[in-house]
Amino acid sequence: MNENNKPVVHLISKPENMLKTIYTACRTCYSALAPYEIYESTDDEEKMLNLIERVVSSGHYSTIEHIQVTFAISNVSRACTHQLVRHRHMSFSQKSQRYVKEKGQFDYLIPPTIERNEELKTKFENFMGEISKLYCELTEAGIPAEDARAVLPNAAATSIVASLNLRELIHIANLRLCTRAQYEIRNMVKAMCDELVAQEPWLKSYLVPKCQRLGFCDEDKSCGRMPVREK
Repeated sequence: MNENNKPVVHLISKPENMLKTIYTACRTCYSALAPYEIYESTDDEEKMLNLIERVVSSGHYSTIEHIQVTFAISNVSRACTHQLVRHRHMSFSQKSQRYVKEKGQFDYLIPPTIERNEELKTKFENFMGEISKLYCELTEAGIPAEDARAVLPNAAATSIVASLNLRELIHIANLRLCTRAQYEIRNMVKAMCDELVAQEPWLKSYLVPKCQRLGFCDEDKSCGRMPVREK
């Protein structure tokens, strides 16, 4: 078991001039100037931010698709990454349970609801131990790791490199930062957003739950943070 239940997230790649790149894309649509002339023409951050906000608020999201960011993510469960890889317009490279053979007790994540119950936590940990013993028995008997992995649980820890464009990251943040999202992916996406905002503070108002951008909740079941759409 890994004693730390929190995801470990690092931003490992992003454009050097993210704001100017998006501004150039926005201005190119409305200017007779060549794109590089636009790129070189201003360093006025307020001017760039105002245009980007107007363009993105109008629904012209293609202008932010030019920005690609990459995160190195570890100490998350397979259940969490199974949710992440459902998102479109992303690229993934994940620790393989086929080629990486577990030795001894594999790392796993315990959901907080289980961890708070000492009796159930003990049963959970014992069960993980039994799974590990069976897995080792299978691999020691010559069963390939790609087949022995069939017994490994959703709780097993994994690592993944994820790349995506800014439009998709905003979309994911809008969905997964919602209080109704599952806790682990919510924590992971929050860590991803925090990593990027630390270097690009202007993005803070975009990387939020969708209700914060919309001003209302459009979920079937609202947490009550914002008024529901009908009201």
